[in-house]
Amino acid sequence: MLKNNLNVIIISLAVVISAYLFSNAFQNRNKNNDTISVTGLGKKDFVSDLIVWSGSFSKKSTTLKEAYASLDTDREKIKSYLSSKGIAPTEMVFSAVNFNKDFQTVFNENGTTKQQIFTGFTLTQSVSIQSKEVNKIEEISRQSSELINSGVEFYSNPPEYYYTKLAELKIKMIAEATKDASIRAKSIAENADANLGNLKKSDMGVFQITGQNSSEDFSYGGSFNTQSKNKTANITVKLVYQVN
Repeated sequence: MLKNNLNVIIISLAVVISAYLFSNAFQNRNKNNDTISVTGLGKKDFVSDLIVWSGSFSKKSTTLKEAYASLDTDREKIKSYLSSKGIAPTEMVFSAVNFNKDFQTVFNENGTTKQQIFTGFTLTQSVSIQSKEVNKIEEISRQSSELINSGVEFYSNPPEYYYTKLAELKIKMIAEATKDASIRAKSIAENADANLGNLKKSDMGVFQITGQNSSEDFSYGGSFNTQSKNKTANITVKLVYQVN
């Protein structure tokens, strides 16, 4: 009889303890689901401090030798022009020369190809300049049509603008976005008469660089504007806090 009573007591205690542990786990599970999710924004306007400008020039002749000679003459004119604008020879980077054989297609009366007549060689070369003197190079790119007046068939590309301190800027913006998210979370908790607990999770959004005051859309993988000298950088940080 005593042994049976002891077994009953042990079983009863086990049931009570199991019920308590289950209840406590259930409460903690619900407690862990009490969270606040907020998104903070870091935003910064800045001016590019590096410019890359390039252009190309070409010559055509019936012989390869004449085409190369004409291209060499134009290259020297371009060097002289850029030097007169204050650009050092070491800042001018000329690419390898590309050449194409040109043909004129002659058609039959029914529209099919009759023959192709060789008309000469077209040689093309490009020059690029990378500089931190953004305003100066920008102005030269606008004036480069002056080369055409000297007989050079020069095609100018739009300048590209970059920022050399981007890594430092990102760190500052992440800190700003994190602070912004934290302030939002505290405000929400206070208005809900709750206490903000520990940070449970944080996620950083993609870095977006667009032109200032532009209508550019953000890209899923992040945008990187190179057409505008004045830019705006944006980044978001999502924080999830425990609420007590």
